[in-house]
Amino acid sequence: MAKTTSRQWTTRIKRIKPVVFVLCGIPAGLLVFDIFTGNISADPIEDMTRVTGVWGLRLIILTLAITPLRQITGINQLILLRRMLGVYAFFYIVLHFLTWFVVDNFFDFQRIIEDIIERYYILFGSLAFMMMIPLAITSTNGMVRRLGGKRWAKLHKLIYILSILGVLHFYLQVKADITEPVIYAAILAALLGYRVWKSRQPASKKPARS
Repeated sequence: MAKTTSRQWTTRIKRIKPVVFVLCGIPAGLLVFDIFTGNISADPIEDMTRVTGVWGLRLIILTLAITPLRQITGINQLILLRRMLGVYAFFYIVLHFLTWFVVDNFFDFQRIIEDIIERYYILFGSLAFMMMIPLAITSTNGMVRRLGGKRWAKLHKLIYILSILGVLHFYLQVKADITEPVIYAAILAALLGYRVWKSRQPASKKPARS
């Protein structure tokens, strides 16, 4: 069987990018559809908060999974999907934040501040959201050139911290079944653990960066 070349992988990944783009938008589309058709629970704000938050966290974890998958499989072209996944993650987290800030609290700053002070999960979630903002702003090629590769890479390591905060936010918010946040925590631990292990390998074994 002929070996797939780098150019062929690039073509394949570019072909599936539109499919991945549509798949990432489906949860938001279904949520809007459910709201307008009344196919939603008695607590629509809770539904909106849950769907946007869960999908934001899932996409953050998928974004973090790209580098290990690229290194393990040798398909460096997977990197072409990372930015899109990251931007979509930010999109869902923005919706999650606005649901809480605008729909649930309607700009009641006193109540919002009290929530942040009194509830650790809201504090962790707010910190994670603030960390995502500079990552989203600097996600373009132009910003990479302006910052320089090293400074850009250093800034984007914030994703490690905000992903941990995101999982803690979800775990502390869940009142009954903690199975789902524990699963995300385990996946995140594996992804971050892989990075730590990889960073300790001899330089000759490290794959070239792309």
